[in-house]
Amino acid sequence: MNLKEQYQKEVMKKMKDQFGYGNNLAVPKILKVSLNVGIGRSKDDPKAGETAENTLKRISGQAPVYTIAKKSISAFKVREGMKVGLKVTLRGQRMWDFLEKLVKITLPRVRDFRGLDPKIIDKTGNLSLGFKEHIVFPEIESDEVERIHGLELSISTTAKTPAESLALFKNLGFPFQDKPFKEK
Repeated sequence: MNLKEQYQKEVMKKMKDQFGYGNNLAVPKILKVSLNVGIGRSKDDPKAGETAENTLKRISGQAPVYTIAKKSISAFKVREGMKVGLKVTLRGQRMWDFLEKLVKITLPRVRDFRGLDPKIIDKTGNLSLGFKEHIVFPEIESDEVERIHGLELSISTTAKTPAESLALFKNLGFPFQDKPFKEK
């Protein structure tokens, strides 16, 4: 059973029982997954942007969009209109496929992984996660990588509290640490 079917058949029922929702539309759901890579540090090297673009394209299965600096910041040697990063937003079936790959393949491949900290869920119920190395994704072959870069991942939900969001992610199979959850 894939992750989307699991959400529709099992997770919705568990969440309704746990939080007492009146109907299926009240149950929190995942809206989108956003991936982004910053290329500001390697702005002098044009190949760095190309490498990050190819990486995101492989990982997400969709073409990334360049993000552009809105202001000039002299301390960071950034000029207005410079390309400073790349982003991809996944929705629908691609999002569910990516999440399944993330939970079942990518997170177990992270070096010294002991589970996700519940603190990575913000007060609006969204999960943000950073990877130091992009080579943990199965689409990236480590022998053809010239330089390693990190990437950020953000999962947006309709949950109203961090506790609802944590229950949603745990029911979907995200590997969280067994720390007591404290609301901020």
